[in-house]
Amino acid sequence: MIDVEHLTKSFGPLRVLDGVTFRVPRGEFVAVLGPSGAGKSTLLRCLNGLVAPSGGSIAVDGIVLDRRRLAAVRKRIGFIFQGVNVHGNLSVLRNVLVGRLAGKAPWDVVFSGEDRRVARAAIERVGLGAKVQARVSTLSGGQRQRVGIARALAHDPAVLLADEPISSLDPVTGREVLDLLREINRDRGVTVVCNLHDVRLATRVTDRVIGLRDGAIAFDGPADRLTPGDLARIYGDRLHERDLAEVSP
Repeated sequence: MIDVEHLTKSFGPLRVLDGVTFRVPRGEFVAVLGPSGAGKSTLLRCLNGLVAPSGGSIAVDGIVLDRRRLAAVRKRIGFIFQGVNVHGNLSVLRNVLVGRLAGKAPWDVVFSGEDRRVARAAIERVGLGAKVQARVSTLSGGQRQRVGIARALAHDPAVLLADEPISSLDPVTGREVLDLLREINRDRGVTVVCNLHDVRLATRVTDRVIGLRDGAIAFDGPADRLTPGDLARIYGDRLHERDLAEVSP
């Protein structure tokens, strides 16, 4: 489903990704862990073509990501942003309809009845059926993130990329949002790659953990087999006792 080979990315003299290689099969839920500055956000943005790699290759659903195939790859990917990135002055429905633009030509921006049906179904799927016409500015943080998830679902992606989707939410709401992503992953067979800082949730909700440190993979394995030693390799001196407790026997 996702094949990454020897991926590198540099911004000037700064090497942000350094020879990253991994494969994600269809339907897997992967958490990407690592300290701030490890390259997690850059990795996801490379996978979606928002950032051009300096070297290596990326293929999504058998399509190699390059300039010529960028639009084709993006049709298969939904992106959930760290800062929610929804429009507060628009309704929930209008925000989610934006997700339908992925399959349209630039001159074809009139939303059809089918577009609206799909958008409403996505809104229902994330539990906001009663808020279809509500202005997003009136919603809670968790509800706004659900709008972002619904928008990502609106073009029926094979892959969901989520960049710290719960970083601005309280622990209870964050767990609810991550549980929703897990349900979508299981019910629809959507492959999910999700950047997280919460080690506990990563080990309890996802299938697999990829740990980044200084732009390179420090761990790649089943989430339920992550050990304190693995966390030490990922986080180094930034590791907290509470994180060790989450994976200790």
